[in-house]
Amino acid sequence: MGVRMTLNLSLQGLCFLLSTMVAAQITELRLMNGGHRCEGRVEVKYKGEWGTVCDYKWYMEAADVVCRQLGCGHAVDAPRRAHFGSGDGPIWLFQTVCEGTELTLNDCHRFPIQDYRNQRLSHNWDAGVVCSGFVRLAGGDGPCLGQVEVHSGKDWVPLSDGNFTLLTAQVICAELGCGKAVSFLGDVSFRESDRVWPKEFQCKGHEPELWFCHSESCPGGACHRGAVQVFCSVYTEVRLMKNGISQCEGQVEMHISGHWKMLCASHWNMANANVVCQQLGCGVAVSTPEGAYFVEGGDKIWEARFHCSGAESFLWNCPVTALGISDCTHGNTASVICSGNQTQVLPQCNDSVSEPAGSAASQEIAATCSGEGFQGTRKPFSFPVKCSSGLILSSDRRQLRLVDGGGPCAGRVEILHQGSWGTICDDSWDLSDAHVVCRQLSCGEALNATVSAHFGEGSDPIWLDDLKCTGKESHIWKCPSRGWGKHNCRHKEDAGVICSGLPACCPQAGPGDFLNLRMVSEDQWCAGWLEVFYNGTWGSVCHSPMADITLSIICRQLGCGDSGTLNSSIVPREGSRLRWVDQIQCRKTDSSLWQCPSDPWRRNSCSSKEEAYISCAGVRPKSCPTAAPCTDKEKLRLRGGDTVCSGRVEVWHEGSWGTVCDDSWSLAEAEVVCQQLGCGSALEALQKAAFGPGNGSIWLDEVRCRGRESSLWDCAADSWGQNNCKHEEDAGVRCSGGRPILLSTTAGIRPGPNLVRGIFSLSEMLCLILGALLFLVLVILVTQMYRWRAKHRALPGFEDVLNEAVYEEIDYLATTKEDLLGSNGALSDDSVTKLPYYSGDGEENSNFQSAPAQRTDAPSEDYDNAEEVPVPEAPPASWMSEGEVPPEEENGMRASQTGSSLQFSRGVAGPGKEESNPWLLQGEEVNTVYDDVELNALGTSTAVFP
Repeated sequence: MGVRMTLNLSLQGLCFLLSTMVAAQITELRLMNGGHRCEGRVEVKYKGEWGTVCDYKWYMEAADVVCRQLGCGHAVDAPRRAHFGSGDGPIWLFQTVCEGTELTLNDCHRFPIQDYRNQRLSHNWDAGVVCSGFVRLAGGDGPCLGQVEVHSGKDWVPLSDGNFTLLTAQVICAELGCGKAVSFLGDVSFRESDRVWPKEFQCKGHEPELWFCHSESCPGGACHRGAVQVFCSVYTEVRLMKNGISQCEGQVEMHISGHWKMLCASHWNMANANVVCQQLGCGVAVSTPEGAYFVEGGDKIWEARFHCSGAESFLWNCPVTALGISDCTHGNTASVICSGNQTQVLPQCNDSVSEPAGSAASQEIAATCSGEGFQGTRKPFSFPVKCSSGLILSSDRRQLRLVDGGGPCAGRVEILHQGSWGTICDDSWDLSDAHVVCRQLSCGEALNATVSAHFGEGSDPIWLDDLKCTGKESHIWKCPSRGWGKHNCRHKEDAGVICSGLPACCPQAGPGDFLNLRMVSEDQWCAGWLEVFYNGTWGSVCHSPMADITLSIICRQLGCGDSGTLNSSIVPREGSRLRWVDQIQCRKTDSSLWQCPSDPWRRNSCSSKEEAYISCAGVRPKSCPTAAPCTDKEKLRLRGGDTVCSGRVEVWHEGSWGTVCDDSWSLAEAEVVCQQLGCGSALEALQKAAFGPGNGSIWLDEVRCRGRESSLWDCAADSWGQNNCKHEEDAGVRCSGGRPILLSTTAGIRPGPNLVRGIFSLSEMLCLILGALLFLVLVILVTQMYRWRAKHRALPGFEDVLNEAVYEEIDYLATTKEDLLGSNGALSDDSVTKLPYYSGDGEENSNFQSAPAQRTDAPSEDYDNAEEVPVPEAPPASWMSEGEVPPEEENGMRASQTGSSLQFSRGVAGPGKEESNPWLLQGEEVNTVYDDVELNALGTSTAVFP
């Protein structure tokens, strides 16, 4: 009895436990307050009541489980803090931690289910998710164009084109927020996967999402082996309005994003008008009168410009530009008068139209409707060509693009074939081949056909080789070649092109209409300052507001991935430049930046601090040390040598220069380096940092060449960056070619540390030169000072000698004046005592000679007859320095220089009085009137100065 009762109690406890466990399960899951079914606030249903999930430890793994459980693809984001608004009611889940592989949210680790509002939690921390969605368009140049793919719960798989209709395409475009479907293409090769979604959708056109459309398994369990591409557009219908009636003449109006809008007459031309008339079945355009049918009170005029060639089937197939377009002048609306004169009644749509299985699936279904549905007419398929898009989709299922050229009209040529992008070999590659590429991409004419991986090496297949185009082919793959995948090349031979960029897709385009886009960076691809080419000049782009969709379109247009980020913390650039455009606001339906509305073009749209610096998902270090594309030669250099062809070997890898370790380094490796640099043959293979140790990375080790390779990259070596070396083991070479390195270097090239090896370094040589110059200046200064001092010491001594003149009486013979004078009134030669004189030959000459008597002309009447006594020259310096009087004297008269004369004033001062110094300048006459001086026998004293 007791045992039975115990058993019953145990069974009851187990049942209660099981019922509690079953009851503690989430029964339903939904997303609220999002923009579509696959995003919003996460809510779960427990015990019949909806509640939220606390965001504590809410990560992408849990969001992935939610998206997969709801059939919404994979998680794109896991927002927290009530990003989609605060919920109400209970907070059922707390600390939900998933690994990402769980099938449902019930399988994740979490705290017991209860209302956590009782634990003082609030709805301010409600969790949310953003899912990729169940369907997407992939492989095109935007999210609204490409191959239809659905998410299987694990990955993306293509949708079969079996029983696919325009109504299904309409549902897909609406779900993706891409406007309306204007065309689709079936029987397309699968993009990347061989697997196909095992069901076919049969939409009626009114379903909110593809998920809700009726679907059936493929007939016989085998789906048609062809994918389908869809083109969505915000531009879906066009009409000509006159007096409120749609006719074959009137104001051009277009149905854009659910509203009828007038088109601006700016850049509206006959080519555009022709497309409208043909689309409406109204013949051809006759004229385009501006504003002739303008009606007040309409919606805002749509400023975007259409660039038709005139051959397009629909206006929305023409390239469109909206970037930088100015506001349209009031009343300046586009109008057209077509040749047809009948009233154009637009066909009403038949919602029940559907295409039978397998009926011309490879044809375009073009929509021309005035209501909510579509009426289809078959036309040859043609995706719209975008000006300078760098990517074109073709009806023969292949795509063409240019990569790593810094813009859409230059780069390595790549073809999408059989779901893979591949390159073209440069064998026989010339301008005729390049012309076909440039014209196919609407990039004008070919300027250059580059070879040898000028724009870097590609990857994956090399699709074509030995192309022999005539230049007239419409597609590059229509040129004669070896055939798909047949070649004898490596990726170092990848072909490229440089096109003029003139948008051939826009016949009326002028220089101001050509646009181009690039990122400017010294060391990275797919990251840098965003610049746009407009009006013939590059200028910056301003970053306000730059939403995620705008960044995505920019990165995709540049071939840099599907997403990007704006770096606002980088230091602004220096210098002045144009800043062309601001307030760019792209939409999902825009396939290029040129289609995005923005503020008008201005030369200074923002400050330097507001210039956009973008990093795309495809960011990577530059494969070249310079901004321009390069070959292997530019990735190799020599440093530290005494010629340009000798030095430490350095290679460029992952955005920086590094050295090569000397393990296994021999003449064979040195020969490859010398030949690659064009430096002749190798003379030496130097080891142990013979040219000085380098810095940075040691990129290569154990390099083994045969000596015949064209590039060091062709030699065997350990993996990049893997080594067991130090910079003391850096390898070097000395080649036979090369000129000596000059002391002056160009910018950006650093001279080696030992230009005169083994003697002096550069700094030591400069010090020696400067020291020698200073010593020479010092010697000159000392010599000049010595001469100056000697000169100034001599002058006072000379004056003392003169002031010590001795006056002596000179007895003259008692002769009469007449006897002393000659017949001509001058002293006779014999009547004057001959005085000694100094020859004046220099300080060394101390021999004095007798001065010959000189005759003087008769003086004027104001003068008495007197003899002019010669003036002596300055005595030698040796006398002056010793303060002596010249030893040779005769009759008390000093020696004087021949031919000098001295005249005395009447009042002659005595010796020692400087103010009355009687010395006059040599040979200078003084106009002083003298009294007559008589020479007589009375012993008159005459003062004669030396």
